[in-house]
Amino acid sequence: MAKRSAPEVNAGSMADIAFLLLIFFLVTTTIETDTGLNRKLPPIDDSEVKPPVIRERNIFTVNINRHNQLLVEDQLMELKDLRKAAVEFLDNGGGVAPDDCTYCKGKKDPHSSDNPDKAIISLKSDRETKYATYISVQNELVAAYNQLRDRRATELYGKTLKEMEANYSDVNWTGDKVALKERIERVKIEYPQKLSEVQ
Repeated sequence: MAKRSAPEVNAGSMADIAFLLLIFFLVTTTIETDTGLNRKLPPIDDSEVKPPVIRERNIFTVNINRHNQLLVEDQLMELKDLRKAAVEFLDNGGGVAPDDCTYCKGKKDPHSSDNPDKAIISLKSDRETKYATYISVQNELVAAYNQLRDRRATELYGKTLKEMEANYSDVNWTGDKVALKERIERVKIEYPQKLSEVQ
């Protein structure tokens, strides 16, 4: 009796199937992109210029400990009160000529910041601080700057800075973009965002 040969498996279409599966997974897979904080780093300065002298009253210290508690200006503070405290510090206007601030609406406390250009917010966090707490604190501090910038833009131009930036980025906006950019820059110069992170 003749031996029967085992039937061969047709593997000709296996490469096609593998290729189709590969395409399917490439098309349907979503790749997470890392998100970060939008910060502008200072330019590299190779010259040997001494750093400017910063008065202690122009620094607003915010510390986050490992228990996610806020210590603002050496006092415990809740996260919900941080924005108000930062706005009061930035908008104090306690300086005297030439460091005075004519557009500030603060209490003019001589023990707080001279003007928004000199005011620096210093943020220090512990290694064990939760990332969510750190981001929440960052959001509140940036919101303080945005609140002051929106108020100033509304005083000067009748629109918030956010509205002006939306108009500037809108390709269908028919106004003068050069003048609008100058207005946006003026508001940002009057309330510069100076956040310093301490290690």
